[in-house]
Amino acid sequence: MLDFLDMVSRFSIDRSRVRVIDMLKKLFSAFGKNSGSSGAVETTGLHAPYAEPHVNLLYNLLFCDDLDLFKSRTNEPDDGLWPVLLAAQADSAALLEIANNISNEGRVRALAFNRLRARGEVLPAKNLLGVIVEVRFAQGLDVLAAFNEGGVRYLNQSGKVAVFEGDAHPVAHLAKGLISAAQPVIEKIGPWEEQRLPPPRVGNVRLTFLVSDGLYFGEGPFLALQEDNTAGPILALAAQLLQRVTERIPQ
Repeated sequence: MLDFLDMVSRFSIDRSRVRVIDMLKKLFSAFGKNSGSSGAVETTGLHAPYAEPHVNLLYNLLFCDDLDLFKSRTNEPDDGLWPVLLAAQADSAALLEIANNISNEGRVRALAFNRLRARGEVLPAKNLLGVIVEVRFAQGLDVLAAFNEGGVRYLNQSGKVAVFEGDAHPVAHLAKGLISAAQPVIEKIGPWEEQRLPPPRVGNVRLTFLVSDGLYFGEGPFLALQEDNTAGPILALAAQLLQRVTERIPQ
């Protein structure tokens, strides 16, 4: 495992972004060390960048664009918001209440907004609910997701998974900071109108944004996004969040 204190001493957003991508690469590698790599295993209807089916499911669930995937899960609570979200004939007023409640999970709000949008409801635009950072290495795909309530999910190329729920855990403030930093990007771009793309190719980083009016995304080579005035700060904060996440995972 890397000496994170040493990395902190060498890393500063204010000084430079030069080391951001290197730091991301080292952190991704450290978390998956000695776990083996996984190749792309395609399954019908889902993008499948991991060898393990349950990790592929978790990956696809991050984007909240397929309600049937959530219906297929058996561990969602049978009370609270989930029965409303997953009901065959969900009440529009109840869905809108869920979608507009900023204390709800970002993925829950995204599902509610998506159901309402599918019905042709007029909804607020550019309400950011989550940020997903995907990095494709030769050995596999690494994904870091942060949601508006402070939840975090990390999927390593090795198949390891880390989940932080709610806003009471130690990295929630960094997750919320990442959401805030991404808002200016949302103001400059619009939603993707086609089917969600497969994971990015080797050498690229993709930023996907869960927004009230759909999925937004930007993609490019490491250095290009690192030098971008809007994407660069997001990658820097993602590196900080990932560092804190890996510090709290048993090795």
